[in-house]
Amino acid sequence: MKFDAVIAPGSLSSVTTTAQAIEGLGFDGLWTSETAHNPFLPLTLAASSTRRIELGTSIAVAFPRSPMVTAQLAWDLAEQSGGRFILGLGTQVKPHITKRFSTTWDSPGPRLREYILSLRTIWNTFQRNVPLRYRGQFYTFTLMTPFFTPGPIQTPDIPIYIAGVNPYLCRLAGELCQGFHVHPLHTPRYLREVIIPNIGQGAASAGRARADVTLACAIFVVTGANERAIENAKAPIKQQIAFYGSTPTYQKVLELHGWGETALELNNLSRQSRWFDMANLITDDMLHEFAVVAPHDQLARRVRERYEGLLDRIAYYFPFEPGVNEALWRDAIAVMSDKQTAQPH
Repeated sequence: MKFDAVIAPGSLSSVTTTAQAIEGLGFDGLWTSETAHNPFLPLTLAASSTRRIELGTSIAVAFPRSPMVTAQLAWDLAEQSGGRFILGLGTQVKPHITKRFSTTWDSPGPRLREYILSLRTIWNTFQRNVPLRYRGQFYTFTLMTPFFTPGPIQTPDIPIYIAGVNPYLCRLAGELCQGFHVHPLHTPRYLREVIIPNIGQGAASAGRARADVTLACAIFVVTGANERAIENAKAPIKQQIAFYGSTPTYQKVLELHGWGETALELNNLSRQSRWFDMANLITDDMLHEFAVVAPHDQLARRVRERYEGLLDRIAYYFPFEPGVNEALWRDAIAVMSDKQTAQPH
């Protein structure tokens, strides 16, 4: 099981130091996200200042960018990093696509499928100088002249991960992708009963195996040096669970556990902008389903026991900061890399 770090969005001036610290500690990968900052820019700095760790987006929002724009970004990062770049894409949800990005939202699953296929067509043209020919329902690419062709690179096979919660995107990942970003709002039961079977179904439809798709996730953890610290750490995670749980797209996760009414109430409170009231609906029982709750010295083993055989690579949901919680990070790296340390579950 690989153990990765998530870096906090913020000043680009700190990326080099942070990436080098992540690599120095022995993490397997580094992920950026598209929230308040661009997810690609930090990776150019990380690629130039590291030599071993994988670098990826978790996630970049697909639809506001033409596949051609994304293809160029990914191509340059793949070349710069020597093949360590992973392109992670997500659909986001309708209000953000239409109101925050002012772009088109329609048939997000089929549109993302074409996005992936057109990316691979564009990359094939970049690498082999063949005519660009992609015609679909949502995207059409038929023009590529030498002036705009970056040319071949030594690492053209760029892995694509997509993020999702519901069955369609799980099946799409199984069919077409090298990886799947499991949403932090999940439970082991949801992984077993929904995500993994649908990825397997998609893989089988394309003559692939479930093992061909890497399952990655930044998981919720609640931890501290003692019980009091753990209690204090519960509130922000409950708030995040409530925020995600209020989104209709993610209701199926709560419904699987019989919390459908809670999901509807969370959505109602979010429409009233009663964000801080929402966390009160998340009970400790719910918290333990969505998060690993353990003291510092037990956290990594609990995580390993919970996700062995379910996830292939893990990060903690909170971001890495150089010089902070180093003992926690070192323990997690050691536990995740040693298959003998985890107990069967």
